[in-house]
Amino acid sequence: MNSKTIRVKIPASTANLGPGFDTIGMALDLYTWIEMSFSDETKMKLFGDNLKGIPTDKSNLIYKVAQKVFHKAGVEQPNIEIRMYSDIPLTRGLGSSASAIVGALVAANALIEYPFSDNELFQMATSIENHPDNAGASLFGGIIVANWDGERAEYIRVEPNSHLEVLAVIPDFELATEKSRNVLPDQVLFKDAVFNVSHSSLLVAALCTGNLELIKHAMKDGLHQPHRASLIPGMNTILAQAVQHGALGAALSGAGPTLLALVHKNSNEKKGLEQFVMNQFKIENIKVKTLWLKPCLKGAQVVSDELSHPFHHQGTSFKGELKS
Repeated sequence: MNSKTIRVKIPASTANLGPGFDTIGMALDLYTWIEMSFSDETKMKLFGDNLKGIPTDKSNLIYKVAQKVFHKAGVEQPNIEIRMYSDIPLTRGLGSSASAIVGALVAANALIEYPFSDNELFQMATSIENHPDNAGASLFGGIIVANWDGERAEYIRVEPNSHLEVLAVIPDFELATEKSRNVLPDQVLFKDAVFNVSHSSLLVAALCTGNLELIKHAMKDGLHQPHRASLIPGMNTILAQAVQHGALGAALSGAGPTLLALVHKNSNEKKGLEQFVMNQFKIENIKVKTLWLKPCLKGAQVVSDELSHPFHHQGTSFKGELKS
């Protein structure tokens, strides 16, 4: 039996960036680590507080995705050993499921000597997620602009501007993607569709050209955020006023409840912006944690250094925790 162990490091991601619903994603420097090897019996060890409650048997998502890779490659290997550590909080809108899916695909592919290309893994990840933004960002790094027609996904990777920094504001409650999607309408007004097409087009152009000043005009949404605001107290005020407090633009991260603000890394208003969003959630009696993150330029990667897998460290320390 193949005795090698594959270790993969996968970045978190934020999706939509406001108007780019299910089409724009950006990798962030917050990570999941996965180890995978063949075994005589299925074993799974999970490390860190962010993975509490995750199944450790064959119903685990990573196991099931790895088996999809083996099956597609014609490899029969029902038993694998998996170890996982994650700094990405679950069901908070930071791509935890996409990072797990991408990590499982990359690890399983490496374990059986790379029968599939990165683009084939991207197609598999998108079909599992049913949208390409988070998966593409975690797989390729940087900013991904993509579409998915139900059968095939296409993407273009955009290099993030070196001055971009991200403030992630993570409320102390979970919000399942299914619940967040269920509040969306089945139909939208024509004017709202035009609003989003124009703003998402402008946002992509701003990101491609590095015109950060345009982000405040482009990072607005009429399709999903107005409907999801009812699930996140304080969200409307924060999105409406974040630019006045130093943000380049602000949006709901994925399906939420995390909110994020894009910020120029040299801005002298970063502390004021952070205090503003914390105060808004404090008014709503919601505890939050804040993280200052950067766009991650590298996607999922197989790493050889065992020390790069912190399965036993205590996890990321959060700043700005509120105790209301």
